[in-house]
Amino acid sequence: MSKGISALFRQMGFLMAGNMRSGGLKQSNETLRLVMTAIFGMALGFVIGVSLPQVSFSKFDFPSRLMMTNSINLESEDESTSGSATQVMLHSAHASQQKSNISGAQATPRSKNSTEIYVPTNPRGAERLAPGIVVSETDFYLRRLWGKPSEDLEIKQQYLAVFTVGFSQKDIVNAAIAKFSENFTIVLFHYDGRTNEWDEFEWSRQAIHVSVHKQTKWWYAKRFLHPDVVATYEYIFIWDEDLGVEHFNAEEYLKLVRKYGLEISQPALEPNSGLTWQMTKKQGDVEVHKNTTERPGWCHDPKLPPCAGFVEIMAPVFSREAWRCVWHMLQNDLVHGWGLDLALRRCVEPAHEKIGVVDAQWILHKVVPSLGNQGQAEEGKAAWQGVRERCKEEWHTFNARLDKAEKEYLQGNS
Repeated sequence: MSKGISALFRQMGFLMAGNMRSGGLKQSNETLRLVMTAIFGMALGFVIGVSLPQVSFSKFDFPSRLMMTNSINLESEDESTSGSATQVMLHSAHASQQKSNISGAQATPRSKNSTEIYVPTNPRGAERLAPGIVVSETDFYLRRLWGKPSEDLEIKQQYLAVFTVGFSQKDIVNAAIAKFSENFTIVLFHYDGRTNEWDEFEWSRQAIHVSVHKQTKWWYAKRFLHPDVVATYEYIFIWDEDLGVEHFNAEEYLKLVRKYGLEISQPALEPNSGLTWQMTKKQGDVEVHKNTTERPGWCHDPKLPPCAGFVEIMAPVFSREAWRCVWHMLQNDLVHGWGLDLALRRCVEPAHEKIGVVDAQWILHKVVPSLGNQGQAEEGKAAWQGVRERCKEEWHTFNARLDKAEKEYLQGNS
C-alpha cells in the first residue's frame, strides 16, 4: 500500500515540474490545484477504505427522520386519503420504537437465547409484557370516538344492574330501572332479539344491550359478566324481569347492605306472591334478617340453607368479591342456575353472617312465565314443561358435581 502511494506522489511531482517549464503559470496553477485535490482525495479514500473492517449496509439503521421524509411529503399532497395518513402514523411510531430499542440495546446488551421480559406474576398469557402496560380488568363505561380519553366520562358508575328481558315486559323493566340512580350502569340481556324497540326509553340509549335468542340470565352471566369485566363495580344486581319495585330504592338498599356487612343479599319478597322459601319472606319490623325457621325437617342446621346463608337466584345482589367466587361456580352447560342458591354460602365466610335478606327494601315477584315460553313443545309436552324438566335435571346434576368435587378434594388432601 505504501509503494502505491509513493508512486502516486512521484507522478504528481513530474506533473508539477512539466507545468512550471511550460510558462503558462496562471492557467496551469489553477488546473494543477484541481488535479492535486482530486488525486489527494482519491488517495485518502483508498487509505481509509483498506484500513476499516467491512461494513454490512443491510444491518445499518438509518435515522427515522430520513426514512420518513418521502412518506410525509407524499401525504402532504393529499391529506384526505385516510389510508395514507394511517400508514404515516404507523411508520412514525415504528421508527420511534426502533430508535428507542437501539438506545436500550446500547445500555443493556441483548442475548439471542434469552427473553428480555418474562413476568410470571402477570395474568396468564401476558407474561412477556411489561407489567406497566398490562390491563387485566375492564368495565362497561361508554366512551366517545373523539376528544381526549381522560375527558370521556362525566361519571364513573359504582354499581351494576343487570336484567334479562323480553320486550313484552318492557313496562315492568322500565319501572324497575327507574329505581336505580345514575350511579348504576344498566345492562340488558335480550332473550327475544328485540333491542331497538327499547330506545323509546331515554335510559336505554345509555344502557349496554346484549342480544342472543332464547338464553337464560345465568348463560349470559357466565359469558359476559366475567369478574375482570365487572371488577370496577362495587355491587352487582342480577335480576329477573318480573319484579315489582314499588317499595324499593337501590341506593337505600345498599346503605343497609353495608350497615349489616352483607356480601350476598336480596330484597325481601312480598309474602302473598311468588314465595317459595321462608328465608326470603319479608319479616316484620326489622331492616335485615339473616336466618329463619323453615318447615319441619327442612333445616338440619340452623346456620345452613335454607334457614341461613341463603338467598334465591331471582334477585340476588353480590359484592365484587363474592361475585368473583360465584362466577367460577357457574357451569357452562347448566343454564338455569337451579341449585346455585343453596351453594352460594361456599363463597363467603361465615355465610350465616354475610348472606341476608333486606326487609326494609322489598319487592314483589309477579311470576310472569316468560322463560317457559322460550322453550319448545316436544313429544306432546308444552314448551314450559320441557323447560321445567330441564331445570330439575340441572339441579340434580349441579349437586352431584359439587359433591363429587368436594369429596375428591378432601380425600386428596386428607
